[in-house]
Amino acid sequence: MKSSSGGTAEIRLDYAAVMSELDKVKQALEALQLAQTSEGLYGQNNLNYTDQWLDRENRLHATFQQYIQIVQKNIEDTKANVTMLKNQDEAINRK
Repeated sequence: MKSSSGGTAEIRLDYAAVMSELDKVKQALEALQLAQTSEGLYGQNNLNYTDQWLDRENRLHATFQQYIQIVQKNIEDTKANVTMLKNQDEAINRK
């Protein structure tokens, strides 16, 4: 951010740097994995604790998948907003 002689601040968007960082975040997100627990792993074990544990693990896996989807959407929305800002800035500078 720079201050001009009139006392107003000028914010410059480094489009390439922002998009590069967003790509890094997207790659890191794609690397996240949480293996789902297999109910067949426990064979004939039919304990309340095992059932509750499996239920909790399934809910945790579903929550993790929702988190990944939300972050992916946030990344795409941020990319779209940054591109829009870049386009608006270019349009203003052409005037």
